[in-house]
Amino acid sequence: MPEDFGRKWQDTVQPRLEIQGLMRRFGGREVVSDVSLSIAAGQVSCLLGPSGCGKSTTLRLIAGVDMPDQGVIRVDGRPIVDARTRVPPEERGIGLMFQDFALFPHLTVSQNVAFGLPRHAPDRQGRVAELLERVGMTRHADKHPHELSGGEQQRVALARALAPRPGIMLMDEPFSGLDDRLRDDIRDETLAVLKAEGTAVLLVTHEPSEAMRMADEILLMRDGRIVQSGAPYTIYNNPVDLRAAAFFSDLNVIRGRVQGALTETPFGPFLVPGVPDGAEVDIAIRPQHLAIDFDRAGKGPRSTPTHGEAARGVVERARFMGSESLVEFRMDFDGSILKAHVPWVFLPKPGTPLWLMFRRDRCFVFPHVGSQPKVA
Repeated sequence: MPEDFGRKWQDTVQPRLEIQGLMRRFGGREVVSDVSLSIAAGQVSCLLGPSGCGKSTTLRLIAGVDMPDQGVIRVDGRPIVDARTRVPPEERGIGLMFQDFALFPHLTVSQNVAFGLPRHAPDRQGRVAELLERVGMTRHADKHPHELSGGEQQRVALARALAPRPGIMLMDEPFSGLDDRLRDDIRDETLAVLKAEGTAVLLVTHEPSEAMRMADEILLMRDGRIVQSGAPYTIYNNPVDLRAAAFFSDLNVIRGRVQGALTETPFGPFLVPGVPDGAEVDIAIRPQHLAIDFDRAGKGPRSTPTHGEAARGVVERARFMGSESLVEFRMDFDGSILKAHVPWVFLPKPGTPLWLMFRRDRCFVFPHVGSQPKVA
């Protein structure tokens, strides 16, 4: 679905969850600052950011475990938190899933799933059976949590959270305790179940790959604020700043000073329209867009319209990563290290000189703002 169509569709649908201007202070410091978002039924949004940026606190405020100092939270258009309203957590219609699963050890799988349902609810056992079948746990109904694997416990936790049919599911790093080989399958299965239930999902993670895999929308959070939001493709390919770009992958960064809408680089002049003369910029290149000029290896530099001029580097080390090789070069022009991802196996010996070029249409240009995170 084209992204602009998706936005128009969301604009015409009542959000299942809507937050405006959420703020929470601890000890005079704003841990959550002016956070606003909306999630439709069946949509998966991901709060993505480093540890300590305010993601989990935001989830706690929505769940009612903590109270905001300011802001409005609505569920299906109804305020559950505002200047006059404080709906108790159990009346918000919100499900919770955490990384430790929080299953009751003395209860069976069936009893755990039934726990969130009223004792005399009609078809209580039918709902439990339906969910156990949906998550593939029917044959484990009479087991206790200690008899299950991590992936099986996660499935039970999902079924228990969905049992009362919450319109919203909050998930705080729910897959972090799973084995890497199992994690992708469990994430895909969980996503399929949540979509089938039509649940609005807000997932918290610090892993970009998880956000890219699961989310319809990524909300990139930093220092208590949402600094960028959009579809995974948009966030990855149009990062708002250097720190946002670096959060999703390694970066090579070349600094330059602008003169006449151009900045000189070892790879030739680079066009930076709209930047005033004298300003410093950072040109960021992902390692997969730094190319080795195999045709000119050992023959000297050349230039192309797409890649500009070649620059010489000497191999520092090379490692095979499974589907590609990571090669690090010490560049002649300033002694800096640049990294290149090369498809499949390419392991040149240290000291090998090679010419490098980069895809100019795949670069990011940002104003230089002083101290930057380590990105290469």
